[in-house]
Amino acid sequence: MAVSEDPLDVLIIPTGTIAEERDLVAPGDVIIGGQSNINFGVRSQNIIVGERVRFEGDIEVEKECRIDIWCEIGGNVLVGENAYLGERVRISGRLAVGGDLDIGDDVQIEEGFEANGWINIRNPLPTIIFLFMYLTQLLRLGEEDAAEELLSEILEGDKSEKDEDPLLIPRSSYISDEIWRVPTSAIIKNECRLHGNFRSSDIKVGEDVNLFGSIRAREDVTIGEGTRIHGDVTTREGNVVLRERSHILGDVSCNELELHEGARVEGTIRAREGMQIISKDSKPQE
Repeated sequence: MAVSEDPLDVLIIPTGTIAEERDLVAPGDVIIGGQSNINFGVRSQNIIVGERVRFEGDIEVEKECRIDIWCEIGGNVLVGENAYLGERVRISGRLAVGGDLDIGDDVQIEEGFEANGWINIRNPLPTIIFLFMYLTQLLRLGEEDAAEELLSEILEGDKSEKDEDPLLIPRSSYISDEIWRVPTSAIIKNECRLHGNFRSSDIKVGEDVNLFGSIRAREDVTIGEGTRIHGDVTTREGNVVLRERSHILGDVSCNELELHEGARVEGTIRAREGMQIISKDSKPQE
């Protein structure tokens, strides 16, 4: 990803993520763009939330939690270390913080709060705004190396302890156990177990993913080796690639289908521009 691009302009689900009926469980950190609706509870290492994000469930993090202005949390917020809440945040449940609490004006916590460290009441600058204002300024000054280093820290964090990517949810997304709707591209990495129908501009799914839902994209769709999709795979304008041992339990509809050895489609195949069958020992054939 080039540093001139918006780092949050893509949905990235890291390896090992689990989305159940009520909780979204990420092995590392979670970064959520502003004006999104998350109808899950979230469990992660750290979480950074943009402005005007709504949650239906609890937020539970082992380390730090940063929630920007005008957010609404429909459950409890449980934080292992420090928490930062912008002004006019609403928490329907209780807030429990293992470390320090930095809190803005007019924050409402319906069932009370507790913090084991210092409590500061002020208006902390929204974290997402601060990070990307700083990144933009570096780019304007021509400090591309410094911007690249900052971007790496935002997207990768400190990987000295665990080599885990963050879960990135772009701005204006809608995420639930029924549908994952994002206005951008989507990348699902390996060994995830997810519920919901995915809707995006294009999507790449990694290896050994188990997705209980369908995929619909405007452009290309790639399904990785050993992945099972319990629904249809549809693209309006793009092509579909089904890697080795992938298994589609529904229909496939696309311009052109690339079907690798061992891939299976249980339903109907509609490939407007034809199908290529790819084997390990032969060239593509019509």
